[in-house]
Amino acid sequence: MSDKFVSGNLPVLALRGLAIFPDQTVHFEVGRIKSAMALESAMKKDQHLILVPQKDILDDDPGFDGLYPIGTVVKVKQILKSQSENIRVLVNGLYRAKVHALTQTEPFLAGDVSVVDEIPAPKSLHTRALCREANILYGSYVDASEQPAQSVQLKLMASDDCGYIADTIAQHSGIDYRDKARLLAQINPVKRLENVLRFLQQEVQMLEIESHIQERTRSLIDQEQRDYYLREQMKAIREELGEGDEQSEFAEYEKKILQLNLPSESEEKVIRDIQRLKKQPFGSAEASVLRNYLDTVLELPWNTSTKERIDIQTAKKILDQDHFGLEKVKERILETIAVRQLAPEMPPQILCLVGPPGVGKTSVAYSVARSLNRKMARIALGGVHDEADIRGHRKTYVGAMPGRILAAMIQAGSKNPVLLLDEVDKMGSDHRGDPSAALLEVLDSEQNKTYRDHYLEIPFDLSNVMFITTANTTDTIPRPLLDRMEIIELGSYTDEEKLQIAKNHLIPKQLKKHGLKKSQLRLSDDALREVIFCYTRESGVRNLERMLAQICRKAAMRLLDVDAPKRLQMTGSNLEEYLGTRKFLPDRLPGGDTVGVVTGLAWTSVGGETLEVEVNVMEGSGKLELTGNLGDVMKESAHAAMSYIRANAQKLDISTDFYKTKDIHVHFPEGAVPKDGPSAGIAVCTAIVSALTGRSVRSNVAMTGEISLRGRVLPIGGLKEKTMAALRHGIATVIIPKDNEKDLEQIDQTVRKALHFVVTDNVDTVLSTALNCNASIDPPILKDIPEEVRQKNHRSGIRQ
Repeated sequence: MSDKFVSGNLPVLALRGLAIFPDQTVHFEVGRIKSAMALESAMKKDQHLILVPQKDILDDDPGFDGLYPIGTVVKVKQILKSQSENIRVLVNGLYRAKVHALTQTEPFLAGDVSVVDEIPAPKSLHTRALCREANILYGSYVDASEQPAQSVQLKLMASDDCGYIADTIAQHSGIDYRDKARLLAQINPVKRLENVLRFLQQEVQMLEIESHIQERTRSLIDQEQRDYYLREQMKAIREELGEGDEQSEFAEYEKKILQLNLPSESEEKVIRDIQRLKKQPFGSAEASVLRNYLDTVLELPWNTSTKERIDIQTAKKILDQDHFGLEKVKERILETIAVRQLAPEMPPQILCLVGPPGVGKTSVAYSVARSLNRKMARIALGGVHDEADIRGHRKTYVGAMPGRILAAMIQAGSKNPVLLLDEVDKMGSDHRGDPSAALLEVLDSEQNKTYRDHYLEIPFDLSNVMFITTANTTDTIPRPLLDRMEIIELGSYTDEEKLQIAKNHLIPKQLKKHGLKKSQLRLSDDALREVIFCYTRESGVRNLERMLAQICRKAAMRLLDVDAPKRLQMTGSNLEEYLGTRKFLPDRLPGGDTVGVVTGLAWTSVGGETLEVEVNVMEGSGKLELTGNLGDVMKESAHAAMSYIRANAQKLDISTDFYKTKDIHVHFPEGAVPKDGPSAGIAVCTAIVSALTGRSVRSNVAMTGEISLRGRVLPIGGLKEKTMAALRHGIATVIIPKDNEKDLEQIDQTVRKALHFVVTDNVDTVLSTALNCNASIDPPILKDIPEEVRQKNHRSGIRQ
């Protein structure tokens, strides 16, 4: 079908703020569903449809009365889907047409269309003059609008058809769409061109006025003020609209500041900042900084506090509800609360909870806040290495803000909250300062009454705040900071404590979290012990909780099966169905008494472990080989043990020239795991003596202690965790230094009753306890223990 004779019933697409003229190629975007379906209908037939401007651009669903009567029949050249989910259409205008009536409105518009014939334009001097004037005026328009339109100008210069020139200029200019609709309805090309010239002349004049306004604005701004160009325009607009009155805002600031009843020095300083704000031009950077500062001052809880509840019995009840065990920790916290009850005017003590991950340090702090009825805010200090994070940035910097302490006070909304400084041992320091030094003032009750943040610049009282810090170790905390805190150590949980925590806290929590009822899933004590022993290896209970969550997820799946049981019973035998193969197996202790193999005890960040020491003696030239990824301290400890053995070789019934004729290899298995520390000294010494003398080591004996060159056994740390590891791995006797005897009081009674402890201050006792006596050899060390020492140990129940 020819493009010149398409009429009848055609899809109608309403244009919003746009008009398409004949003989013009235009692209536009379609977003409305009806418009998209009209396009789709046209593409299925002959790609023809009529584009009609709508009268109200805010009308999303115009009807016949909402459309202009004259439109343009176009042929669709291309359709593309844009990123904004709109359809981008390229069309070619064919001819004017009139929509007599809409034949349908759903799912798209369609109408009865007929061709509108134009009146032929006469060839006269008047029309030629109009065309020439149109070319000249359109050139002026292009220059004023600074838009590239060379191709359009060339088409205009090459044509003498006044109708085509009028349509082209109307299509490629900023004439209002309502005027374009009138031009589209004008079928007399000469009058249409005259109207186009009138409209275009108005556009040129408007562009000249806009340019003149811009030139005037630029002339008012010198070279140094060009960066404030947009702000000055906003100021001029606000003044024209009569919105420049800011006095009410300043009065509101002053009123709120006076209501805070700040100290006179602080109040005067803030009032001065309000006076400075009054002098700032609207929208200036300095005004924005001052407004943020004043808002921060008003957000701080200067006079807001919560009523503290100091009740020992309530606090004890809350602590027992939230945590199982931790008796020493609870006792110390209750002592602090008791002091607050007797002496409320005393500043709160600063507590530092130290312990391995997952033992409940953070949750204890939350329980303290709940028991005291105080607000709680947590400050994570792990990885902080900038002093400004603590004390804030000065207002002169872009993006300045208060430090974390004041930010936490704003978050708490009270001047007497509990502030938890989490992971205080993991702060760093660099060229920007040391955040731990900034905490010295915060955690000093004599200084924090007038704490000054760099951003706030006025003193703020922190003396009513109860600070609680947490750390995994005190080794990395600077001594001045550590001196300001009272250390409360949270040790590792015993396996029995983990069992009770799981039964009373973790399992109910996970059942509720996973939508399970207590009757639907039951875990026996054997199953829980199996999870603790074989699927987790930690000081706390975080991994244990993850394992229980995994069991709950698997159980939920099982209970929703087609042939689902009503109840699931978890035992040690069916645990692998839910958690898979056991992740941790008990350390393999020697099957029997072995020469040159000693079981030591080690402390790790996740609890205690047994540490096997293996020694081989070979013919050689006296080399001492140390392997197993050892640190410098452990290597030095092995050399100290070797020196002791050489000095006492005759006493130990060892050849005095063994260091010349024998090569000794000391190895710690699990070479991928770094090991360090002096506490394996007596284990290394015992293993070397066993290998050199051929005397086997008792497999049910474990030991820990540092050795000196004189054979003294020196104290070690982490005894609680080490003894729990010994019990877990089936050890019967544990040798510990004499100076650690006092630490036995801190060990769980279950562990203490199950193990036999041997305390000593010399290596001779270690060797006599750990080594089996050969029938042919009676080493002097067994004879050298004084009888009175034997009797004393016998009476005290401790075996030497």
